[in-house]
Amino acid sequence: MAMLSAAILLAPAFSTVSAQDSEEPKFKFTPTGRILADGAVYAPDGDGFADGVAIPDVRIGAKVSYGKWSGKIDIGYGFGKLSMKDVFIQYGFNPENYVKVGYFVHQFGLNAATSSSMKPSMEVSSCDTYFNATGRNLGIQYVHDKDAFFAGVSVMAGTSISTPASDYGKVSVGATTRLVWRPYHEEGRVVQVGMSGWYQSAMHKKLTDDEGNPYVSPGFFDFSCQFPTRVSKVNMLGANVSDAKGLVKLSPEILLSKDRFALEGQYYYMNVDRKDGLHSYSAQGAYGLLRALICGDSSYAYSHGDAGLAKPGGKTLECVLGYSYTNGYDSKSQIFGGISNDYSVTLNYYLNKYITCRLRYSYTNVWGSDVMHKRHENIIQARIMFKF
Repeated sequence: MAMLSAAILLAPAFSTVSAQDSEEPKFKFTPTGRILADGAVYAPDGDGFADGVAIPDVRIGAKVSYGKWSGKIDIGYGFGKLSMKDVFIQYGFNPENYVKVGYFVHQFGLNAATSSSMKPSMEVSSCDTYFNATGRNLGIQYVHDKDAFFAGVSVMAGTSISTPASDYGKVSVGATTRLVWRPYHEEGRVVQVGMSGWYQSAMHKKLTDDEGNPYVSPGFFDFSCQFPTRVSKVNMLGANVSDAKGLVKLSPEILLSKDRFALEGQYYYMNVDRKDGLHSYSAQGAYGLLRALICGDSSYAYSHGDAGLAKPGGKTLECVLGYSYTNGYDSKSQIFGGISNDYSVTLNYYLNKYITCRLRYSYTNVWGSDVMHKRHENIIQARIMFKF
C-alpha cells in the first residue's frame, strides 16, 4: 500500500518531466539594426580632408534561434554601397562549446571581442586595420569558453562572400587560433592574458594576357589603412607584397580591470614569406587603451562569449586614453608601407541599451609611406549611434 501511495504522489512529477522533455524547441526571431551619425573637424584641412557630417554605416538584419541552433544575417549600407556583414549559422553543444560556420569576424586577439561600432576608442586601431586582424572571412570556427580558459580555432578561405572562387583561380586558405587564460574574470576584477596565431597562403587573381588567354597571378598580399575617421576617407598606410608564398601573424594580448579602471593592449607581428629568393616582408604594431568609468557604473563587467569587457550600462560616462603604433616600413624587402602614431582621448556616454554618444580627439602622424607623404592630422569627431 505504501509503495502504491508513493507511486500515485510521484506520478504528476514524472508526467511533468516527460511533458517538458517532449516539448519542441521554440523558434525565436529578433530584428537587428544600427545607425551611425558622425561629424568631424580636421586641422589642417584640405589635401583630402573636409569638415562635414556623414552616416557611414546603416545596418539591418536579424537573429534567429531554434533549440541549439542559431543564426544571423546582417546587411550594411554606407556611402552608396550595399555590403554583406555577418552571415552565419551556429550550433551550441552546451553553454561552453559551440561551432560557427559562415562569414564573420574570427577570433584573433582582443580586438575581436568588440564589433567595429562598439570600439571604446570609437575607431578601430590603425594597426588592427593594417594587419587585417579582425576583418570578416568565410570559414568555420570552434569556441571553448569555460572557467579560466577560452579558446577559438578557425579554418578559413580567403575569398569574398560576393566573389566566386573561380574568379581567384587559386583560393587562399588559412587557420587562426586565440588562446586566453583568465584566472580572474568577474565584475570589478579581470586579469587576462592571451596569444593568437594566424597562417594564410597567398592571395591570387585570375587575369587575362594581351592575347586574351586567362592566367593566375603570382601570390600577393595587400595591406592598407586610412586615417582614423569615417567622414573623410584618406589613405595613410599601404603596401603591396608581390611574389608571396604565405604569411604568419602573432598577437599577444593583455586585459586588466579593477573596479572603475581597465587597461587593454595588443601587439602585432607579421612576416610574409616570398618566392625566388626575395626578402620576406615584416611589419609590427601595437595599441593600448586606458579606460575609466567616470559616473554611472562603478565597475567593468566581463563578457564571456567574447573574452573581453562588456558594454557599460545605461547613464554611464567613460573616458578612454588610447595609443596606436604601426610600422609597415621594411627597408630589407624595399616595401615601404609607412609608419604611424595615433594618440586619442574619447568620451563615451552610454545613454541606454540602444543609444551611445561618443566624442573623440586624436592626433595622427604618418611618414615613410608610399601612399601618403609625411604629414600629421588633428581630428575632432562626434558620433550618435542607435543600435538594437
